[in-house]
Parts: sequence; structure tokens; C-alpha cells
Amino acid sequence: MSAPEFIPVCEPLLAGNEAAYVNDCVASGWISSAGDYLARFEQGMAALCQVGHGVACANGTAALHLACAALGLGPGDEVICPAFSIISTANSIVQTGATPVLVDVEPDTLCLDPALAARAVTPRTRAIMPVHMYGHPAEMDPIMDLARRHGLVVIEDAAQVHGGGYKQKPLGGIGQMGCFSFFANKLITTGEGGMVVTDDPELARRLRLLRNLAHGPRRFEHHELGFNYRLTNLQAALGLAQLERLEATKARKAAIGDRYNQNLADLPGITLYWGRHRPSAQPVMWMYGLLLPPEIDRAAAMDWLRERGVDSRAFFLPLNQQPMYDGSRPGLPDLRGCHPVSEDAGRRGLYLPSGVGLSDEQVDRASQALRDLVLRG
Repeated sequence: MSAPEFIPVCEPLLAGNEAAYVNDCVASGWISSAGDYLARFEQGMAALCQVGHGVACANGTAALHLACAALGLGPGDEVICPAFSIISTANSIVQTGATPVLVDVEPDTLCLDPALAARAVTPRTRAIMPVHMYGHPAEMDPIMDLARRHGLVVIEDAAQVHGGGYKQKPLGGIGQMGCFSFFANKLITTGEGGMVVTDDPELARRLRLLRNLAHGPRRFEHHELGFNYRLTNLQAALGLAQLERLEATKARKAAIGDRYNQNLADLPGITLYWGRHRPSAQPVMWMYGLLLPPEIDRAAAMDWLRERGVDSRAFFLPLNQQPMYDGSRPGLPDLRGCHPVSEDAGRRGLYLPSGVGLSDEQVDRASQALRDLVLRG
């Protein structure tokens, strides 16, 4: 008996103008960090977020770092962020010399808890970095109210929510800056890539300066530390074609999430995140995430799924449990602490195949593999 067809956890779908636009770049010779596609992609993302400026860059981590650097963060400054997130959240802050201040996340959204964030504000706090986790928006009204009361800047980590909204406002355009990733598994991909969007022209100027080595009044004259974080016109061509198809991508991804829900909602002890959103949220289905029943070992579960041809990925390891931030590394902060919701998600969470090109049959087969695992006892 042959092995079942393998279902990858996520693959990009390049079914629009991607090849035509990239070929046009090659034919024109505009393949580096300038060109019409780059400008159009930046303008398109800014329009999506209803802000005035988009600043494309090398990846989502670079976008977060640029945002922090543009604020002039440095030693002695603090940035409040969720404990449950990818390492880029903490690293982008630490790389400026500032200190991440971790707070736990809300159990129903896995996004930063605004009440805990309010308790974490100190005289050294400069910014708040909510992460819109797995396609669900953070509760932005109380976060923005908190920022206004204390004179803080809000940097939205919107890496997973292209086209999502909060109270009909586009995510990425609510705070002073919004940061996107265009990695291959995102709703819009450029292979690798990122962008910061903002409605503040001075911040946009700073972001553009810093992403391109901070050239001074004369080219190759430098008065401050900048970075080579440019995106290429070739990548932007991919991104623009993907942006053109965003609504169709969102609709298909939502249908995939709905089908998983229909297949899995009756399983005992399981927590499903797609479809649990609050009335304030207009989420997108980025990855179909869930928490396994507590008695099931996640590593064994992932092996079980893989043996049946179904790929999966574990949730993020919480930032307070990252070895590099355990207080033993010179020059790096000690981020250890107790964040039980983040820790539980980091222990039990995984996501199933979620690529926009999945067929209904593949969704059903992945669902059945998980059902067999949970129901076998």
C-alpha cells in the first residue's frame, strides 16, 4: 500500500499576475531596490491600511526593527509586548538597546491582554507592541486609550493579518505604525519581505532613511547608524500580484477554516480558535490553530499526523521561556516570568495545513487524522 499524499502545512498560491509582473521586471532590468512595482506595492499596502505611507523592507523582523529604530528607542526605554509571540517581537526591541516588558495574552484570542498591559506601564515605557495573533486582532480600543493616556506609541505587529480589521478599521493602520511580513506562508507573499505602514510623514521619512543605510545630505556620507533592509522590485512584483488577489485569498482561507470547524468542533478537550472572534473583530484565517487536549503529547501527535501524510507546526515557544532570555547571556535581558496562558498555548498548540490551495478533500483528510488521534483515547 502506497503512502498517502503528503499535505504540507502551507504553500503559496501564485495564480495571478505574479509571473507576468516578474517577467516584466526582468525584461525592463529593474530588478533591484527601485522600480515601479516597488512604488505600486507600497502604495497598495498603504491604501489597504488607509494610511498615507508604506515603506517596504527585507522581511517582517526588519519591519519591526525599523519601527523601533525610527522611534529612537534605546537603553532605559521599555516596550510592552505579549509573552506569546515569535522571537522577532523581543529581538526587534532588544536590538535597539530597549527592554521588552512581557505581559500575558487573553485566552480566547492569544493576543495581548490590555488590562495586564495597563499594569505594566512605568515611567520608562515608550511604546506598546500588540501582536495580532494567528489572524485575530488584538483588542485595539483599550490599547490605544492606554497609549493616549501615557503618551505611548503603538506599533502593530500585523504580520499575520493582511486585510483584517478591528471595528471596521484596517489592522496595521490603527497604531502609529503597522508592521507586515510577506513570508511564503502569509496571505500576501513576496517570498521574503516586509513593510511598515504609517500615516505620519516624519516617521515615513525616518523609516526610508534607516532602511537604506541612512545616507546623509551627500550620498555615501553617513551621520547615523542605518541598515540595508531594502526590498527588491522583483519581490514587490510578486507582492503586488498577491495584493490584487487578497480578497479571494481571504475568502478561500475562511472557507478552509469553516470546514475544519465543521469537522472538529465536537472533539472532546480541544480548543479551536477560528470562528471564536469577538463582535469587534474582522479576523482573517491565516493558520488553523488549535489546542490539543491536555492529556495528548504534542510531539507524539505531530508524529502521528506526519505518518498519515499530514504536516503540522507547533505554536510559538513563549518569550519568557526562550533560552536566550533566561538571564544568563551577557547584554541580553532576563525575560523569565509567569505567563500561564502563553505557556499553555506554547505547550499544547499546533496548526494544521492551512495553505490557500488546499482542496476540501485535503482538509477532510487532515481533519480525520486528528479525529482518529483524539478519539483513540
